[in-house]
Amino acid sequence: MRFVIDLAVAIAVALAIGISSAWYAIERGRLFGSVTVGGWTAWPQEGSANADPYSLAMLARTGEVPLGAGEGLSFTAEKDAAGADLSGHCTYTITGETPAARLWTLTAYDGAGRLMVNVAHRSGFHSREIVRGSDGEMLITVAPTVQPGNWLPIGQTDRFKLVLRLYDTPLTTGSQIANLVMPLIRKASCP
Repeated sequence: MRFVIDLAVAIAVALAIGISSAWYAIERGRLFGSVTVGGWTAWPQEGSANADPYSLAMLARTGEVPLGAGEGLSFTAEKDAAGADLSGHCTYTITGETPAARLWTLTAYDGAGRLMVNVAHRSGFHSREIVRGSDGEMLITVAPTVQPGNWLPIGQTDRFKLVLRLYDTPLTTGSQIANLVMPLIRKASCP
């Protein structure tokens, strides 16, 4: 009898741990196969046939459609250069160069992963509309209030994330990702 009780407890514990770990992996998503460069994180295998089953389950649950392996690569940033969470109440500057790509887009999403509602009704930038400095570097200001120059408007929310998508880039092979220099996100001001 004692054996049956011990077996039932072991099965219950195993089920609880298994179900909760699967839920966590699907809810948090993209736990495996990530590559972090600076404050930007990419999942090179996400849109390929080699994607891990937890990422596939998370993508199916959210309805997100990742870039295919031959289309490009997405990088996500949820923190600034100092390691603080990105806040929709603050102003940030994004400076530097982007990795080689035929086209890139930079989009702001709220904490739930939805496009941000903002005063300008604009959710992103792309490489063909940005004005660069004389040195070729970009300067994008991410802020909830109107800013001069390359302004990416955001809504006043507690947390947000930025997604940099590189289309038709040689980085899709994954071999050069670790050596990249990515744009730097710095907090300029915060009330």
